[in-house]
Amino acid sequence: MKDMMCYKEYYGSVHYSDEDRVFHGKIEFIRSLVSYEGSNAESLRKAFEEAVDDYLELCAEEGRKPDKPFKGSFNVRTGSDLHRKAALFAKTKGTNLNKIVTEALEKYLRRGAGLNK
Repeated sequence: MKDMMCYKEYYGSVHYSDEDRVFHGKIEFIRSLVSYEGSNAESLRKAFEEAVDDYLELCAEEGRKPDKPFKGSFNVRTGSDLHRKAALFAKTKGTNLNKIVTEALEKYLRRGAGLNK
């Protein structure tokens, strides 16, 4: 995936600041703000992995469950017209809205992206 790193199922962004001459990023898809930086690709990767490990250790020390990047559920704001159409379509197919949305996303992603993770 472009401009992203993965470690222990956490994803980190990759950015470069020409002004500061530093690579930087943050752990994406969690509520906590966890950032890191490095002077080159290797040091950025190391800093990212250390940031993930530190985040997990801190959560353990505080006795709280760390955020998971992807829980398997999310809210979709479609507008009332599309919501109605999808709900009625699901009803006529004898299924539910979650199943329809999941199938639609799977088809869309299979067709276009080639995302394997």
